[in-house]
Amino acid sequence: MEYRLPQTMLEKLLGIALSRGGNFAEIYIEHTVLNTIALEEDKIKEDSSGVIQGVGIRVISGEKTGYAYSDDFSYENLEKAAKTAALIADSPKRDIGPVNISKIQHEGPSYYLVKIPPDGVEVKKKSDLLWRANTTAKAYDPRIIQVMASFVDITKDLIIVNSNGLWAEDKQTICRLNVTALAEDKGIRQRGYYGGGGLVGFDFYTTFTPETIAREAARQAIVQLTAAEAPAGIQTVVLNHGWSGVLLHEAVGHGLEGDFIRKKTSFYTGKIGQKVASELCTVVDDATLAGKRGSIHIDDEGIPGQRKVLIEKGILKDYMYDRLNAGLMKHPLTGNGRRESFRHIPMPRMTNTFMLAGEEDPEDIIRSVQKGFYAKTLGGGQVDITSGNFVFQVSEGYLIEGGHITRPVRGATLIGNGPDVLTRVTRVGNDLEFDTGIGTCGKNGQSKPVGVGLPTVKISEMTVGGTAM
Repeated sequence: MEYRLPQTMLEKLLGIALSRGGNFAEIYIEHTVLNTIALEEDKIKEDSSGVIQGVGIRVISGEKTGYAYSDDFSYENLEKAAKTAALIADSPKRDIGPVNISKIQHEGPSYYLVKIPPDGVEVKKKSDLLWRANTTAKAYDPRIIQVMASFVDITKDLIIVNSNGLWAEDKQTICRLNVTALAEDKGIRQRGYYGGGGLVGFDFYTTFTPETIAREAARQAIVQLTAAEAPAGIQTVVLNHGWSGVLLHEAVGHGLEGDFIRKKTSFYTGKIGQKVASELCTVVDDATLAGKRGSIHIDDEGIPGQRKVLIEKGILKDYMYDRLNAGLMKHPLTGNGRRESFRHIPMPRMTNTFMLAGEEDPEDIIRSVQKGFYAKTLGGGQVDITSGNFVFQVSEGYLIEGGHITRPVRGATLIGNGPDVLTRVTRVGNDLEFDTGIGTCGKNGQSKPVGVGLPTVKISEMTVGGTAM
């Protein structure tokens, strides 16, 4: 079904949406193609393709939001959705006059690196990536007993129009190739996981090859077979660069989102201009990085993606907003209004969040620690978004002894409070690296692709949970 609707129809629907007095109305049109192929136990276990499309209509009236959606593009159903959203956001009627919209296209360089659109690539070429990963992981070590691999590509076409006259469009193509390797030896089983992608095309995997991904997943699994139980206690901790930025995203970044700020439930509420971190810390959210998983030309409210300095040399500078919260807080829009699909209302969300590089040689940072813990790769975690309290599993960790990374340990967790940890950063490496394109952020039941980044960072004290007796 054609998802592009006539401009005259959209203008009429916006008028209906505002008929009960809302301040603002918006129509979000989505057409998404999702392809998935997965390999497990030496077989292609899944090969699926589907289309998701629909229209979401939102009306804002002060703090009230009316929202309704339809996956039926007929005028009758969209009119019903517009009336429903208007009714939910009911407020005193006012004379709004006709709604006229005009098209605005993204200008400037593209942040998307798509030479070969994956949706047009035949299934055999995608399955070949998985078979190459399967072969490579098993050849890495005979103790690799099982390999799981998947390739997912999503092509999302968006049209966003609103009662301010905006018409914005975007095509967002995102790919991800993942490999999980299971190793077994002497009754012990361990997993390794690696993968990546972003706003990239199928051509991305000619340089970020399935062999590279599979070897790293297998290496992680094998290393963990010989790891000792992790010792517990307060220790000096060094975070590896790259994916460790997920800790920054979860334990700090969410606290800088405008909904928590407006509701005064964040540690960072009312602290603009105050020192909230070590002066070595500058934290940025940037939607304009080429090919990164959180990059966007426009957010899900049609606002251009932007680069924002949130914390500069330890001083809190700004928050991230969607339209609702920016309006209520009288703050300019920041391009952070994001939603999972046409079924969801937008809310403030991060894009690519990272800490700027420092000046230290990462090897010097390790040499400065006589006894401590090195978190090479973080796994899953639990975070209280408003307070920043967190517990993160360490999927690959090592002891630091005498200024050297020595024995691998397993079963470690990092326990702390994000705002507190930022004040304990004592050294920052010159090796900022972004994750490989695996991050998906969950908030209020909505999932959204994001990117994270971190240089090597030394934290003077942090609680390390462990299982060693």
